[in-house]
Amino acid sequence: MPVPTIFAPATAAGKAGVAVIRISGPSAFDGARRMANVPKPGRFLLSDFLALSGEFIDRGLVLAFKEGASFTGEEVVEFQTHGSLAVVSQILAELGRIDGFRLAEPGEFTRRALENGRMSLSEVEGLADLLNAETATQHRLAVKMFGGELRQTAERWTGDLIRARALIEASLDFADEDVPEDVVPEVRDLIGAVLSEIDTAIAGSANSESIRTGFEVAIVGQPNVGKSTLINKLAGREAAIVNEAAGTTRDIVEVHIDLNGLLVTFFDTAGIRATADSVERTGIQRALERADAADLRVVLKTEEAETPQIQLKDGDIVKLTKGDLFPGEERISAVSGLGIEDLRQQIFDVLSGRVQRNSPVGRVRQREGLMAARDRLLATSSLTDGELIAFELKSAIDSLGFVVGKIDVERVLDDVFGEFCLGK
Repeated sequence: MPVPTIFAPATAAGKAGVAVIRISGPSAFDGARRMANVPKPGRFLLSDFLALSGEFIDRGLVLAFKEGASFTGEEVVEFQTHGSLAVVSQILAELGRIDGFRLAEPGEFTRRALENGRMSLSEVEGLADLLNAETATQHRLAVKMFGGELRQTAERWTGDLIRARALIEASLDFADEDVPEDVVPEVRDLIGAVLSEIDTAIAGSANSESIRTGFEVAIVGQPNVGKSTLINKLAGREAAIVNEAAGTTRDIVEVHIDLNGLLVTFFDTAGIRATADSVERTGIQRALERADAADLRVVLKTEEAETPQIQLKDGDIVKLTKGDLFPGEERISAVSGLGIEDLRQQIFDVLSGRVQRNSPVGRVRQREGLMAARDRLLATSSLTDGELIAFELKSAIDSLGFVVGKIDVERVLDDVFGEFCLGK
């Protein structure tokens, strides 16, 4: 079945100074020539854009990229037109009338780049993160992934494991049972070095995932301790209802904030107390579960001797509130702003410390692949039979291949490319 040539706008819909329409596929050059002058690959020129009937539509730039040297790895032509809704819609309609042309599906250009070897799956995921980045920290992590850091690292690990496997298999020509001692030290060193680096990458993956999706900070404490007032102060708006009646907050209220380049979700939880109200009890239970899973908890109290209604754990930030009512004491006040900037900085310092311990592994799929590789490498430590060690090494290499998308990726492709917009 012939591969269709696809097209789509590569810029956002709406009125703009310039719009880019991308065409990719085996007939990109021939089809584009029916509507415009197409330059030699690697060049651009000014051209009229004409309907198939010859009617003038617009004038703009045409760029051409030859097969193997484009984003998708196919012939690619880009029309840079004026960003008029009428111009874009008319050009798209005319392209749709060309035999073998069809509108691209979301992410299809990037999918072709993967299928044509222009990108690895981990780089595709990095591109998706780059398109969705909202903060400077998310951007930096996405650039590392899109730039191929994980792929390059996994390829280096793979090379070391291939070396170890080659040593084992070569030794099998000279021994029927145990691996000869002369290759054991190098094999163990290679496996140990890769294991150590994989452990470090896995350890930092949770922080990377939090950078991608945003850190979660729970504001917890008893009713009327000032949780809702604090989250409103942090948000700079009335996000949560503030009321003197205890038990006002029952659902979890979330506020997304760019905290010095970190995406942080603060959430206000139901006041924790004993209550006969079944709805409030449900809210408290949800609050406890969500707070336990948060990256950081800010526990508020009104008195130093007050016993928190939750079990404190290492890393919790505990603050006395209502500093506007008790001047001179070491408290915070969301009403007057006392200590709020210091609290912001304290939260940032804790979370930014975790950012420093991130790794290029930022997705569950990637982490699972590394954990599978680690398990296979750990299994070699108790083995002496060369064939079994070689088998475990092959399994580890296959798992690393899955991390960067070299094998068995069909089951995840639809989810990955579903994150892309139409023209990407």
